[in-house]
Amino acid sequence: MNRELLAHLPVVLAVARRGGFAVAAAELGMSPSAVSHAVKTVEDQLGLPLFARTTRSVALTEAGHGFLDTVGPALIAIDEAAERVGAARGRVTGLLRLNIPRVALSIAITPVMVEMARRHPDLTIEITSDDGLVDVVAQGFDAGVRLGAMIAEDMIAVRLTPPFQAIMVASPAYLADRGTPRAIADLARHNCIGFRLLSSGAVYAWDLRDGGTELSVSVAGTARVTDPTYAKELALADIGIAYLFEPLARAELAAGTLVQLMPWASLDEPGLFLYFPRRAADAPKLRAFIDTAKEVLRATG
Repeated sequence: MNRELLAHLPVVLAVARRGGFAVAAAELGMSPSAVSHAVKTVEDQLGLPLFARTTRSVALTEAGHGFLDTVGPALIAIDEAAERVGAARGRVTGLLRLNIPRVALSIAITPVMVEMARRHPDLTIEITSDDGLVDVVAQGFDAGVRLGAMIAEDMIAVRLTPPFQAIMVASPAYLADRGTPRAIADLARHNCIGFRLLSSGAVYAWDLRDGGTELSVSVAGTARVTDPTYAKELALADIGIAYLFEPLARAELAAGTLVQLMPWASLDEPGLFLYFPRRAADAPKLRAFIDTAKEVLRATG
């Protein structure tokens, strides 16, 4: 086995996954020139270019695709074998890369991270906050978190939270000033905090229920955000009505700093799920996260 070639293969995989030398260098903690040298070394050894380079982009060649389709799973298997040896000795090690929407962080992930740090100090968990629908395999993540209805059928899904509702909330001061809406049509006369989807660029229409009919209601107001936690902050500041997942506002509802509006109009959501490819199910680092999450969220839920 060519040891020099083997040592540089993880760098090649990082460039392919991130689509550039600079971003791969930042991820690996290397200089861009070192990354470029590693890729060139592999290409020289193989006698074929793995990447087509322009001033604006880096993309795999046909030969590069074929090579990495074979080598990538082998390198992953090597990493997982090393992690299993450590796990057999009672140590979970390595890097666990998770893709998680921002709204899920405070609802489900923070308490799990606290307990993971206590139980597994040799494991690093890297979280990328992303509200779009991501192919976790193609993007190099070990797992992702999404609403149950948004998970591809070929993925294994593990429930993190019970089902919850998407609700409308406002502060008592706002309601005292503007009145309390009693019907969905009343929202047109209120200052509603809008939400823009970063993945599509569209402004989200609130999903509501009127009797047995589900509606998508366009709202308007003086504020529009891309982070639901900031929508809650604006509602607490008496600006207007926010549309949130109920667990995100649970503490404020209990304290009376926010009030739920028209509970009968709230839609049920399936809850949050961790999802991952079948081949990753037995990885010690992912299994440790799943086991910890089940225990922690059962205790806090």
